[in-house]
Amino acid sequence: MRKINEENERIKRKYFHYLRNAKRKDKSSVLKAAQAIQRFEASIGHASFKTFKIEQVVRFRDKLETAKSKATGKPLSKSTIASILAANKDFIFWLADKPGYKSRIGYSDADYFNMDAKGQRIARTVRESPYPSLEMVRYTFDAMPTTTEIQRRDKALIAFLMITGARDGAIASMRLKHVNVVDNYVFQDAREVRTKGSKTITTFFLPVDPAYTSNFIAWVQYLQQKRLFGPDDPLFPPLEIGHRNGEFAVLGLKREIYSNSNAIRKAIKNAFQKAGLPTFTPHAFRKTLVKWASDAYQTVEAFKAFSQNIGHSSVVTTASAYMPVSIERQAEIVLKK
Repeated sequence: MRKINEENERIKRKYFHYLRNAKRKDKSSVLKAAQAIQRFEASIGHASFKTFKIEQVVRFRDKLETAKSKATGKPLSKSTIASILAANKDFIFWLADKPGYKSRIGYSDADYFNMDAKGQRIARTVRESPYPSLEMVRYTFDAMPTTTEIQRRDKALIAFLMITGARDGAIASMRLKHVNVVDNYVFQDAREVRTKGSKTITTFFLPVDPAYTSNFIAWVQYLQQKRLFGPDDPLFPPLEIGHRNGEFAVLGLKREIYSNSNAIRKAIKNAFQKAGLPTFTPHAFRKTLVKWASDAYQTVEAFKAFSQNIGHSSVVTTASAYMPVSIERQAEIVLKK
């Protein structure tokens, strides 16, 4: 059972309020900071932060180097360690001028949470993550049945990912009013859609494959004409679970958006599994599309338009984060005469 130090809880609440309302961090960022700070607090036996000592930080850093992830059982990655240390560094720096703490903590004490230079280089290393090829996605899409409306929904989800590259968090919060199937675009309104960085994005349907576009439009028309869904109803409705013949069963689709994107990720994973292929996350589709776009939009202006279409302010972000060049490919390009 987790121990509680009431004094620590009070000052942490003030800090989280500062992060949320002064630094304007979103809830997920505040939660990550809370988890990192709780980890340090546990390492000092939940003693008051007023007893802060540099030696505590040194021991904490050493523990992180040997700690293992609860999810995977593997050692924590350097990027995870860097994130935990950075969150605690910011917290201790903030504490340094607070009443009851400023006589015990100096601003420079926060620097002891810095990671060594070698660890920082490893943490910043960009690793190429797997993504499905166009052929893999189309094979999975073709293999998906459409007997039930749940199956139709999941197939339309694959289609939507391939024509928009939208993030799963945004998809989970979209409503029918955000889609225009006449002019073929999605208006990701940050006031209502959970976009990254609360950015409003207008995304026109990408001409990857007409099968995806027609499938998605048919899904929207089904919701509007058969299910009589209105503008404020969800684009990809959650399952409605209830009792049927004395047992729990899927009764249909709800008229509310998802609270998170877990179901979206699960649906994509299941689709690839049933097709007998390796599984991928919804985010991996963005790499698939960037690879496709590198051939489809070969002028600078065209690729910039694509980059903007998937929500990037700078084409540099698209190229650096989604178009990694392997060492082999680097050599092939550079040495080509």
